[in-house]
Amino acid sequence: MRLFIVCCLGALALGANDAQAQTRTVRIVVPYAPGGSPDALSRLLAERIGKTQGVSVVVENRPGAGAIIGTETVMRASPDGNTLLVAANAFLTNPHLRKVNYDPIANFEPICLLVSVPSLIAVAAASPYKTLGDLLGAARANPGKITLASPGPATTFHIAYEMLRRTAGIEMTYVPYPSTPPALTALIGGHVASVFSDYSSMAGQLKAGAIRALATAGPTRLTVLPEVPTVAESGFKDYESEVWFGIVAPAKTPKDVTAELIAWFSAALRADDVRAKLTDQGLNPVGRCGADFAVHLRTQFDTIGRTIRDANIKAE
Repeated sequence: MRLFIVCCLGALALGANDAQAQTRTVRIVVPYAPGGSPDALSRLLAERIGKTQGVSVVVENRPGAGAIIGTETVMRASPDGNTLLVAANAFLTNPHLRKVNYDPIANFEPICLLVSVPSLIAVAAASPYKTLGDLLGAARANPGKITLASPGPATTFHIAYEMLRRTAGIEMTYVPYPSTPPALTALIGGHVASVFSDYSSMAGQLKAGAIRALATAGPTRLTVLPEVPTVAESGFKDYESEVWFGIVAPAKTPKDVTAELIAWFSAALRADDVRAKLTDQGLNPVGRCGADFAVHLRTQFDTIGRTIRDANIKAE
């Protein structure tokens, strides 16, 4: 009889643990408005992890103050692995430009760098510049007379341009636009000589033949544009700049919990259907996790800070 009671109690305990696992809710905070790439990425991975891991994964949009509101919300959350943040370039850029209450390195645990978004330097189809060397050669010969537009100011692309300007030793006139579409309109209309922005925003005009890509800023060529070289291949071997999205947790999240989260997100990124959907959205799966992602964050944070200081970039 005693053995029977012990067995039953053990079964009840196991049942309680199973119930607890099934009712666990993981919240992914997206510090941007619904509808953009980080939102779509989060919902895709949330659905996959929810199905495969038996937990409830919800996406919560907390936009505002250039992603600072959502970021600080997660920083203050309990470090139990149940509140996560979608981090992007602004996660590292904001502390160098604005007063924030978080340190991206000290106040967060890196989980995974999820995807990258290819960036391109493009010119109008009728432009005389056929290569990046042509464009930068003209800028070198005519300091300040060749224009480059991008979403800006103080954006990833503005910072990427300043990095290129220093690497190439050239002077161009930077022209900020509120977003990529008006910059492309200006490019096609002959009002600016070049545009630096993400591939997905330029894909339509590239396919229509209205603009021509000169180089991609990332470490590798785009599979959809295999003939377009990287900036590094164009003669600037130390140059690399990408838009990226990753997942971080509050600092002091236990190591076993971060390991579990890494396993979840890594598995989701490896799924063929997930990878196909990401590629369709212009997002390249990466999957650099844990210590590898931590190195990326530290290196990028230092590089961005140095560029902002050297170029005296100011937030609006």
